[in-house]
Amino acid sequence: MYTGKTLFAQLMDFLPWSTFARLVVRYDGDRRVRTLTCAEQYRAMAFAQLTYRESLRDIETCLAAQSAKLYHMGFREPVRRATLADANEARDWRIHADLAQRLIAQARRLYVGDSLGLDLDKTVYALDSTTIDLCLSVFPWAHFRTTKAAVKMHTLLDLRGSIPAFIHISDGKLHDVNVLDLLLAEPGAIYVMDRGYVDFARLNVLHQAGAFFITRAKSNMQARRLYSAPSDRSKGIICDQTIALTGIHTSLLYPEHLRRIRFKDAETARCWCSSPTSARCRLRPSAPSTSAAGRSSCSSSGSSSICV
Repeated sequence: MYTGKTLFAQLMDFLPWSTFARLVVRYDGDRRVRTLTCAEQYRAMAFAQLTYRESLRDIETCLAAQSAKLYHMGFREPVRRATLADANEARDWRIHADLAQRLIAQARRLYVGDSLGLDLDKTVYALDSTTIDLCLSVFPWAHFRTTKAAVKMHTLLDLRGSIPAFIHISDGKLHDVNVLDLLLAEPGAIYVMDRGYVDFARLNVLHQAGAFFITRAKSNMQARRLYSAPSDRSKGIICDQTIALTGIHTSLLYPEHLRRIRFKDAETARCWCSSPTSARCRLRPSAPSTSAAGRSSCSSSGSSSICV
């Protein structure tokens, strides 16, 4: 029987505690703290996440049941739910945010050589958001609807390893497209988004930064075809066109040409978009239609390719 460190303690050994200690000092996390240091607070919340605890009382009860092992898990004394609640409310959240960025950078280095299953060596990100419903009486600050509270979590996912590279939590009323203002575009990277992020002024910022994006076009997009490239219908490519925006405002916001590709997977009715480098980027499935073709558009200008 193994009598050394607990499994939880072994997992915690992988964390960069020297970096965590510097962050605690930077943000005065342990200032005037007598019990439950920032490191113990982090261990308690990590334990709750790993063991699927559902409340502070659940965390307290579960840790109290293993009181003989608390010291070996990194706790100097039993964890009280009131103390943990006060710590979660009063401690500087930037300690954990900066630590998360450090861990993300470390994890991404481990997956940098993984294959995406595509002939593509660029970094590919998926950008989307999810709405987390909350109780209005408990979270009155989370404005969403008259009888409902919610927050929205916007996530930029690195598809190599499925590692979140950017996370922003806002109130439920913030539209998805506003998150593009918070992103620092990575030159050469490919951003895969849905129609909720179609804003040509913001997409032009990505283009000017040397990044690529792939998204689905809205049905009311005004554009004219400039020319068509040969398409292989046997492979499901309905058309491959270069287009220009014709709307009064959109043509000024995004003056570059766009590339529109219509692709149909006859078996699954999924929508695909191919970039000029012939690397295929899979988009969200679209519902089968009578036209038997999913729609998307992408733009190419010079050495850049931007899909919409």
